[in-house]
Amino acid sequence: MEHQKVLILDFGGQYNQLIARRVRELNVFCDLLPCDMSLEKIKAYNPIGIIFTGGPNSVYEEGSPRIDKGVFELGIPVLGICYGCQLMAHTLGGVVEHATTSEYGKVEVEYLPSLITKEMPQNAVCWMSHTDRITKLPEGFKMIAKSDNCPFAAFGDEEKKLYGVQFHPEVNHTFMGTQILKNFLYEVCKAQGDWTMSNFVANQIAALKAKIGDKKVLCAMSGGVDSAVAATLVHKAVGDQLTCVFVDHGLLRKYEAEEVMSVFKDGLGMNLIKADDGEEFLSRLEGVSDPERKRKIIGEQFIRSFEKQAKAIGKVDFLVQGTIYPDVIESGKGKSAVIKSHHNVGGLPSVVDFEEIVEPLRDLFKDEVRKVGFELGLPKNVVMRQPFPGPGLAIRIMGEVTKEKLETLRDSDYILRDEIAKAGLDTEIWQYFTVITNSKTVGVQGDFRTYENVVAIRAVTSLDAMTADWARIPYDVLETISTRIVNEVKHVNRIVYDITSKPPATIEWE
Repeated sequence: MEHQKVLILDFGGQYNQLIARRVRELNVFCDLLPCDMSLEKIKAYNPIGIIFTGGPNSVYEEGSPRIDKGVFELGIPVLGICYGCQLMAHTLGGVVEHATTSEYGKVEVEYLPSLITKEMPQNAVCWMSHTDRITKLPEGFKMIAKSDNCPFAAFGDEEKKLYGVQFHPEVNHTFMGTQILKNFLYEVCKAQGDWTMSNFVANQIAALKAKIGDKKVLCAMSGGVDSAVAATLVHKAVGDQLTCVFVDHGLLRKYEAEEVMSVFKDGLGMNLIKADDGEEFLSRLEGVSDPERKRKIIGEQFIRSFEKQAKAIGKVDFLVQGTIYPDVIESGKGKSAVIKSHHNVGGLPSVVDFEEIVEPLRDLFKDEVRKVGFELGLPKNVVMRQPFPGPGLAIRIMGEVTKEKLETLRDSDYILRDEIAKAGLDTEIWQYFTVITNSKTVGVQGDFRTYENVVAIRAVTSLDAMTADWARIPYDVLETISTRIVNEVKHVNRIVYDITSKPPATIEWE
């Protein structure tokens, strides 16, 4: 069954993925697509509503992103946010000018009655981030919110179902901001709320049955939640036609290979084959320091390893991967910027020896994947497993990957995970790991001078990996971790803690 869809047009704002997350959380499916999408493609997408995101440009400047005026004549409700609302006003005959006083951060707004401000208080704090403002509304629009420095903090033409908000309802700093999005979706677009994980599971299993038929399937099993959920979905659809291959690329954490086989083969009863290809991966990575080259080498070698196993099994038509939506966005979708190539998206070789690559989770954020896992009956220790990148420890070693560095990284990472668990923080922190930096420093151990590696600790809190904040690990826990690593792990004499959020950094170092 086709579910209702909202189209989010991306104008380059910093909170754009958050808009998508909020819409999904309200049980409405959405896609974040480039703002230069043609009018014909917008019609073909058949959305129940369209959202314009924020962006860094000024609508009155030459070369700034534009929108086909015909979008407003389709009869489809539109909500413009920040740049999106200015673009709506500018396109329909309003006036946007540089503001004498910019608004950044928390600003109190006064709301007037309307469909999108339904159940909002008369006055509330919202999150502003703009240097331009609308000074004249297009014909037919009315002001529905204002602030001291922004005469049209929100406006709308209720007859045409066109609305704009200068602030960001998608961020937590906006009081009851989700209510505004909910009002747009349910009061204006008349959403039915049919995007639920139970519906997703039923629809995806049916789609997989139809696509795969009686053919054979090979699943790339990494041991992480994404590939585990993808494999379980396919298994529900086609049963014994599925063979899972776990490639030990020699870049796994300490004891991880043994744990994966125990959980998925012995515990869940999957048809799981282990391929020991560590030497091949390491030999191809020899002398390689550039992170993008590492990712692409690992991505291609993954496919070659799966092809080798497929030939041993017999004719295999489909390859299943646990690609998720953040992988697609960060690897560049449409004209979006490439942040980094994920081994299962941008890192794929151009030719693979399979009829098709199947990615049943491609449209899901990480927390949605976990909900699907629980819907499928997977155990908590599988569903809540800490995220681990497909390229493994290769992108946690700055510079060339060597066996010595891998041993140092495994041992330091194991101590970090052990102490985080002992402190009871393992369910509070989204992701935590150690990194071997490119730096060496002088130290003293016993009576001797040392010149060894600097190891960084990275620990973040997040909901979906699109944004993240550094975790406030208690000082005494950090002290224990540092002491253990420098005393128990070879070739390390200094520990540093990464306190950078995402953005501007990514969670992984490479």
